[in-house]
Amino acid sequence: MSLRRGPAGVFGWAWDEARSVADPVAARVAATSRRWRTAATGAATLGGIGVAALLAGFLGFVACIDRDERPLAERPDAIVALTGGAQRIGDAIDLLATGHGRRLLITGVNERTSRDEITRLNPTQRHWIECCVDLDYRARNTIGNAIETRRWMRLHRFNTVAVVTSNYHMPRTLIELDHALMGRDKVVPHSVVADGVGSRWWQSPASTRLLASEYVKFLVAWLRTRFEHDPETSRAAILIGGRKPIRMVSEPLMREND
Repeated sequence: MSLRRGPAGVFGWAWDEARSVADPVAARVAATSRRWRTAATGAATLGGIGVAALLAGFLGFVACIDRDERPLAERPDAIVALTGGAQRIGDAIDLLATGHGRRLLITGVNERTSRDEITRLNPTQRHWIECCVDLDYRARNTIGNAIETRRWMRLHRFNTVAVVTSNYHMPRTLIELDHALMGRDKVVPHSVVADGVGSRWWQSPASTRLLASEYVKFLVAWLRTRFEHDPETSRAAILIGGRKPIRMVSEPLMREND
C-alpha cells in the first residue's frame, strides 16, 4: 500500500489502492494480518466458551452439594468416616450407635491421635469406640481413603458402606470410592454440612475459594479415573500423595492392634 498526491487526500495525500494491491509484499502482510485477526477471534471465542463451560460446571457442582443433613434411611453393612472435620467423626459414631452399620472405619487419622483421644471427644460413645471402630493411619489423601476403605471392606466381607464426609467433599469422595470399589459395592453418602458452605456461599470469599478449589480437584479426579484401572497402581496417585510409593499410602489397617 502506498501514498500519492491527490485532491481527495487529506492535506493533498490519498491511499493508492491500485498500487497497494499490486505490491506483493503489502499483499502478504495484509493476508497475514487477516489470518492473525481470524485466529485471535477464534481463540477468544473458544476461550469464552471454555470459561462459560467451566462456570456452568462449577454452578452445577455447587447445586449438587447437600445443604442440609439428612437422616440415613438405609442400613448398610459398614460405615467409613474421612477425617478432616470434627463433626464427621461424631456423626459417624452416632450412625454406628443407632445400628446403621456393624463396624466403623475412621480413615486418614493423624498419627498423634489415639483411640483414647477419640473417646475423650465422644465420651458417651465409649462402648462403640472400643468394640467396633477401626482406625486407619495410612491414608494421606482421598485416594488413600478409598484404597483403605476397599481393603477394609474386603477384610470384613462388607458389601455396602455409608460414607461420612463434608458436603463439599462428598462428590470427589464418591468418585474415588466408586473407582476403588470398581462398582461392585454400594456406597451410601451421608454428608456433613460444613460451616459457610450453605445456600449463600457466594457471600463468603473463603467459602467461594473452598468450593472453587474442590471443584478443580473434582475435575482432576474425574479425568484421572477415566484413564486408570486401579488407584493402587496409579502414577497420578503417587504424585498427589507427595511422591510417596502408593504402598505407603495404603498399608494393612488397624495399627492399634500391632
